[in-house]
Amino acid sequence: MTNEEIQEIFFQECDEGLANAEAGLMACRAGDHDNETINTIFRAVHSIKGGAGAFGFAALQSFTHHFETVLDLVRGGDLPLEPGLMTTLLRAFDVLADHVAAIRGQGDAPDDRDVLEQLKAIGSGERPATEPAPVTAAPEPESTPEPSIDLSFDLDALLGGLDLGEVDVTADAAPADLPWQVRLEPGRGALHNGGEPLLLLRELIALGGKIVATDVDTVPAIDDFEADGAYLAWTLTVPATVERGAIEEIFEFVADDCQLEITRGDAVIVVEPLVETPAVVAPPPANIVPIVPEVVAAPVKNAAPAAVSAPAGQTIRVDLDKLDRLVNLVGELVITQAMLAQRLHSCGQSAIQELTDLDHLTRELQDSAMSIRAQPVKSVFSRVPRIVRELEAQTGKRVRLDVEGEATELDKTVIERIGEPLTHLIRNSVDHGIESPADRIAAGKDPEGVVRLAAEHRGGRILITVEDDGKGIDRERVHALAVERGIIAADARLTDEEIDNLIFAPGFSTAKAVSNISGRGVGMDVVRQNVQALGGRITISSRPGHGSTFTLALPLTLAILDGMIVSVGDETYVIPLTHIIESLRPTPGAVKPLGHDRHMLDVRGTFLPVQSVARQLGIEGGETNPADAVLIVVETEDHGQAVLMVDAILDQRQVVIKSLETNYRPVDGCAGATILGDGRVALIIDVESLVALDVDAPPMLLRA
Repeated sequence: MTNEEIQEIFFQECDEGLANAEAGLMACRAGDHDNETINTIFRAVHSIKGGAGAFGFAALQSFTHHFETVLDLVRGGDLPLEPGLMTTLLRAFDVLADHVAAIRGQGDAPDDRDVLEQLKAIGSGERPATEPAPVTAAPEPESTPEPSIDLSFDLDALLGGLDLGEVDVTADAAPADLPWQVRLEPGRGALHNGGEPLLLLRELIALGGKIVATDVDTVPAIDDFEADGAYLAWTLTVPATVERGAIEEIFEFVADDCQLEITRGDAVIVVEPLVETPAVVAPPPANIVPIVPEVVAAPVKNAAPAAVSAPAGQTIRVDLDKLDRLVNLVGELVITQAMLAQRLHSCGQSAIQELTDLDHLTRELQDSAMSIRAQPVKSVFSRVPRIVRELEAQTGKRVRLDVEGEATELDKTVIERIGEPLTHLIRNSVDHGIESPADRIAAGKDPEGVVRLAAEHRGGRILITVEDDGKGIDRERVHALAVERGIIAADARLTDEEIDNLIFAPGFSTAKAVSNISGRGVGMDVVRQNVQALGGRITISSRPGHGSTFTLALPLTLAILDGMIVSVGDETYVIPLTHIIESLRPTPGAVKPLGHDRHMLDVRGTFLPVQSVARQLGIEGGETNPADAVLIVVETEDHGQAVLMVDAILDQRQVVIKSLETNYRPVDGCAGATILGDGRVALIIDVESLVALDVDAPPMLLRA
């Protein structure tokens, strides 16, 4: 495995650690935590620190060191989780996330000076009288990278000037008062996976440790010297005030690559040449005579445990390109299976049991392949708490974020593309929806506003809801601003729903001044465009004085859709079921003429415009009389409901989406293509753009 591959694994572990740490910190902020929550946060930060040291990310290692020092005080009960400390921990987490992003090349290194000084101050504050005084450690470099090792230097230079003096241990000391004796022998391949023994030594020295002996007997002659070989071994003493667990944690990433021994004794430590005994813990040196032997060997990962419990779950990381290829092949299999079924049906063999079994197995395989690409929306929702914290700091408002349905799964492609719309919606809720604490108190509300973020599956789609308990939409002001900016006519009579949807108009904003949060009128327009590009839609529900709710209805995947197969002239098209409300053959008198070559359909007292798919797409031979055609009522984002006129409905099935842009070129009114069971290509109708092709559509009916 290359160093780049190992580093990528570290980055993925950083993502997991950051997610766990943020979830724990938010639980602490809400007061819903226990000791394990604190331990989880500490372990996440400590793991990132260990990896940062292994790869030489000095700034990240230094920051996490001070961060975990404070967390260690919290988990030890020496530091209560007061609001001021909670704020500092959340700020520290945000800086930590920025550090991780910087080493991944996703941004500049953050300015962590203020937060770092706060962490240092907290970490070096007064301790309880029962706690031993902190060990003075050698200062750590803040951001200076680790020096490279020149093999021409002597041993002292290699160890960075570390003190190799001996420590005399008095024979009449109690065992608990004796210092720990740590013996470290890196394996021959310890450096192959990015390990660095000197970093382990510096971690021990930071705990107050002192090197008392170094074994150099296994260093080979220069002709046999390997640059990535590990030939030295060390013996150190660590103060008795240090917990054994703190020593073991330093080596948790290298248990497979070294031999480690932790003992307590009463003699001056003298290290004899070490004998290499891989995969076992070496016995204590013969010349160490402990008063009360207390040998605590670090756990060896490949040693068989006494009892093995069933794992909670196992995962495997797979390259996304391989996964996409699998999904594409499954899609081709679905098409081939449909073609086989069509061929057998034409031969009168459609009732074969094996064909039915193949259909079921193919559908299960398709569902399984798509579920592999599915990811919980937690990966997107996890960014929201930081956004809310930043908005609180910028606006002076107090906001509590409630999150539900984080485990709801969605296709990875959709997950990646809903981040920006969600960010805009959260900003809108906090900046425009939630009132200031003073205004909320005056209105009889809790000074802390609530933003609720939720996700759920419903009817083959996923619904993502952003709800706030703020002041709601001021419809009079929205209407006045829309008239002022020429978005609607001054005499336009709009329903409450239509007024609410005016906020999605390009350039519209109710902000009184442009800030770094809002005011330029692009946020909500971007939301609608991005949601529509995903084949979804967004709706608004608002009550003045009580708040607003934005609901995003999104497809579960962009690779497969449920569609109604229709014929228009000699062509076959697919209309996505997510847009279809109903289909019907009009009763006599239900279709009313409107001007030249236009018709309206009376649907239970509501007149909807009838649009000919044949005319819109330039198809010859299509039905021209609505009374003799099949009419399909559809829901659009910009123009509400409309009626599509087709010749006939042929079938309803799941189809595999193929990109027109990738395989051909963009086609107006079409969102993609699919291959039918008879081998023909059918275009998938883009209902939104097809209805928009009708230039006579009422311009004021802005719906979302």
